[in-house]
Formats: sequence, C-alpha cells, structure tokens
Amino acid sequence: MSEPYSSREFDERDLSLSADDGLELEERNALRRVAGLGTELQDISEVENREIRLEKVVLAGVWTEGTQAQADRSMHELALLAQTAGSQVLEGVIQRRETPDPATYLGSGKAIELRQLVVALGADTVICDGELTPSQLRKLEEVVKVKVVDRTWLILDIFAQHARSREGKAQVSLAQMQYLLPRLRGWGESLSRQAGGRAGGATGGVGTRGPGETKIETDRRRIRAQMTKLRRELKEMEKSRTTQRSARRRAAVPAVAIAGYTNAGKSSVLNRITGAGVLVENALFATLDPTIRKTKTPAGKEFTLTDTVGFVRHLPHQLVEAFRSSLEEVKGADLILHVVDGSDEAPEEQIAAVREVLNDLDVGAIPELIVINKADVADDDAIARLLRREPHAVVVSARIGQGFDELMLAIEQDLPQLMQEVDLVVPYSRGDLVSRVHELGDVIDLDHIAEGTHVHARVPKYLANVLQAARV
Repeated sequence: MSEPYSSREFDERDLSLSADDGLELEERNALRRVAGLGTELQDISEVENREIRLEKVVLAGVWTEGTQAQADRSMHELALLAQTAGSQVLEGVIQRRETPDPATYLGSGKAIELRQLVVALGADTVICDGELTPSQLRKLEEVVKVKVVDRTWLILDIFAQHARSREGKAQVSLAQMQYLLPRLRGWGESLSRQAGGRAGGATGGVGTRGPGETKIETDRRRIRAQMTKLRRELKEMEKSRTTQRSARRRAAVPAVAIAGYTNAGKSSVLNRITGAGVLVENALFATLDPTIRKTKTPAGKEFTLTDTVGFVRHLPHQLVEAFRSSLEEVKGADLILHVVDGSDEAPEEQIAAVREVLNDLDVGAIPELIVINKADVADDDAIARLLRREPHAVVVSARIGQGFDELMLAIEQDLPQLMQEVDLVVPYSRGDLVSRVHELGDVIDLDHIAEGTHVHARVPKYLANVLQAARV
C-alpha cells in the first residue's frame, strides 16, 4: 500500500480548469488521496468463490458538491461496491472541481497523475465514482492505459453476480444491454451504414458502396433484438405478478413492502418477522429477487410482507427501469417499512437517497414507517437524532430481536382497512370502473338497470371513493 494522501500532495497545475471555476487554487490543484480504502483481501473465497483473479483497482472521484465528509463517504461506498464485485482496492483519489471534465472526467493533468499512480501500484483497473459518457471512458482509458469502469457498470456487475431467479437475470441483462448499447466502439456512425455490394447502386453516391454492415452495427442490431426479447419475457412475468397481486387484493390481504438502503438489514427484518429464512449476508445487494411472505399482526390480522432490492446513492436509471416489475410490489403496497441502518455514519443521507428513488416510482404518497435497525451497535445519540428527525419510527435490532413487539404493533396501527362494501349504480359511460370492480374487488351482485350498472361489491377503499364520486 502507498502512503496516505496527507503525506503526498500533487503540485502540478491542472491547465484544463479555467480560472473562474469558483474554487480555491489549492483545492482545484489537489488530487487528494482518500485514506482507509484498501481492502487487502487474502482469500478469493471471500468473494463468492469466483474463479477469476482479484482485480487490483484504483478509485477516482470528482467532488463537485457537498462537504468533504460526504465526498469521502461516497468513495468509501465505492470501495465497498468494488470489494463486493471481487476487486482489491489499492488506493482512492478525489479531485475538487465544479463539474467533471467533459473529456477525461478528471482534468487532463490529473488523468496523467492517475496513470502514474496506476503504474506505481500495479493496478489493472480504474473505477470512477460517477457515470461516464462513452467518450470519457474511451479517452480516460487512452491516458491511464488500463481498463476504466464507472460506478454504474460496477453496480450492474454486482447485480449480475447476485441475480438468481429467471426474472432477476433477465432484468440485469436488460439493464446491462441498455448501458452497453451507446458504448459500443467502432469506426463511428458514418461508416456503420454502408450499403454493401450493389445495394448502393449507381445512384447511391460516394460513400454508400462498401462491404456492408460493420461489426459494430451488427453488434448493435443483435443487442437491440435481444433487448426486445427480454422486454417481452419480462412483460409476461409481470402479468403473472399482477395476477397474484390482484388475487391478494381480492382476498382483502394488506400488503407491506420493505424498502431501504442496501445492507440496511431488510432481509434480517423479514426473517425476524416471518421466519422466512431468506439469505442474510453482510454485502451490498445480497437480495435482488422479491420475497413475499404472509404473516399476522398481534391481533391476528393477516398481511403480506415483501422484501425488495436495496437502493443506493445514484442508483443507475437502467436498473430502476429494468427492475420496474419487481418494484411494482412497492407501488402496490399499503404500507412501506423503510429500514435504515442506525449504525451508519450518515443515516439521514441513506433515507434521502431511498426516498428519491421512491418518489421516482411515484409511491411517495404511500404511508411510511421508518424502522431504525442495528440498534445494538448504533450510537445512542445518533438514534436520538434520527428519532427527532423521523418521529414516526421504531428502533429495532434484527440480530438480537430487540424492538419487534413495538414494530408489530406499529404495523397493525398503520395498516389500512383495505376493503369496503359498496351498493350503488355506475353510469354506463363508466364501464371502466365496472371492469376495475371485477379485477380488484369481490362482486356480491351485479345487475343492469335503466340508469346504469347496479353494483354490490367489496372493493379496495380507494376504488370505493372513486365509485362514490361517479355514481348516478
């Protein structure tokens, strides 16, 4: 391992930065080392027995906003992600800039210094703490002369390792292809549409005659075809999931979804409540496939509990899109258990990151109960600070079972009365509402009269309100 960053500062000016960047000169010129990132894995069995050698990586980040502590936490999280993917982290560096360099992510001078660090440490990969454009990836690789991976591809790689079900594997494959499609390398668009043979004809003009499709265009076409196939398969799987969800609705079983930051202890909470026996591992993204279990409140009221994929800061949009069918379990929930790691350095930041994803899924209106986990190892002052910030919360420890009686009572109080009996007439112009009654409710009696469709049924409460507003 090299010496800590504090004993080794870089003096070279980064000429790619303009003088009006608004940052102090010392900050702009520093490629600062981040202490404590080395992982020094000794046994490859620590990383899921993967039959490949451990890659030796250097991490690189650009600090554009927030505090230095937040920037360092982001880099430490990147180190955990790299370790989860099976890499040995040798070093990490951060450059202070207002925006990443459009050409090489780091400034051009700092990219050269990063190359020198890679050579000195014997690294074979650079992982950047952000999503790089195709040109940034290519140009930074040309400078450092080793493989460059960004945060998005790293997370996709971890998901690919952990996916177990057919649906999970299809979702990850789709996300990877969405990421790769614009990053295929070749001669560029101008040479990728040659007509080939006599196809250009005499009227085709200069540049239209050639050997036909280039390899890059063939690859693009193959990837697009595979993506279309995967989307079709996922659509079929989504139909099955929707049917199961509708059946639970008709049975008037409330749904509770567990959401939260990765490695916050969601699966441990599920296991403690239901005895599900779901894999629990001290690793990021250990759970990708939703697990649904049925259990009861202390008063005997049944509800389903669903464990979902963990979230993370800057979760790649490709993953949110690809896992949308799984995340529908959150959208269909009547209550969200938002599990937070109470022992984390900045649990408030985790809560904000999770809520950002939940808002992207349009589920911000669903009732939320904060579950502060790992109370047995968390600082009491930190727990008290969280409770002041999030008063509607329960403190638990899934490892030792602390606080779960209080959690179950809180769930019971927050669960809505799902089904409501209605007896009314729906106008014939609102046949869509009658269809929703059949789909989501339990029809007791249905008759067609002059004014409209007479409906007597038990339906979800929100649908009952819609029917009341549309009644004749």
